[in-house]
Amino acid sequence: MEKRVELYTGKAKSVFTTDDPDRYVMVFRNDTSAFDGKKKAQLDRKGMVNNKFNAFIMQQLAAAGIASHFEKLLSDNESLVKRLEMLPLECVVRNVAAGSICRRYGVQEGLELNPPTFEFFLKSDALGDPMVNEYHIRSFGWASQAQIDRMKELTFKINDVLKPLFQRGNMLLVDYKLEFGLFQGEVLLGDEFTPDGCRLWDKDTREKLDKDRFRQDLGNVVESYELVGKRLGVNFD
Repeated sequence: MEKRVELYTGKAKSVFTTDDPDRYVMVFRNDTSAFDGKKKAQLDRKGMVNNKFNAFIMQQLAAAGIASHFEKLLSDNESLVKRLEMLPLECVVRNVAAGSICRRYGVQEGLELNPPTFEFFLKSDALGDPMVNEYHIRSFGWASQAQIDRMKELTFKINDVLKPLFQRGNMLLVDYKLEFGLFQGEVLLGDEFTPDGCRLWDKDTREKLDKDRFRQDLGNVVESYELVGKRLGVNFD
């Protein structure tokens, strides 16, 4: 597989074309950012940790029958993925109240949400990733009703797999975001699942083990990501 032209550079990943028109190379960089890019830093080993963490999660989901764009690890910070036509939406599931939902609705951080909440957000840095509903999505042509239904179905299936997985590592999967795209007409999970895009707390102490460590200047960001991975059985060697 030959890596060719850089197609896209995001906040923490870059995507390259290959000699296969249906495959990309996704590169996890050491960059990290928060607050719509207002806070930035380079964190040693972060790209490697997130790449291997993501591969592990995608493999766990595949074993449960949930397809994604992930195909295989290529190196410490590179993965081979399917080329998806991404849907411009983020699917957010919250098992425990934290972050923006507390500010929006005045609920206390740490409140267990039963059933979990589900929210759609438009993926747009320029607009601040606003929350949207299914009427917006259909009216503006961002996705069809069938695609909306499939994204929601897959998101809750993923929750059913990952929530107990993290519990076995004595962690709470507080909330997370997912992105989906189309591959040969099928809705597949895309982008990544790493501590950059979810909230994870130690089950006993409620210590934050995710990107909130960077947002809130708690320190040991990559070390916490590695701790999460090791509790799950991720091999970083």
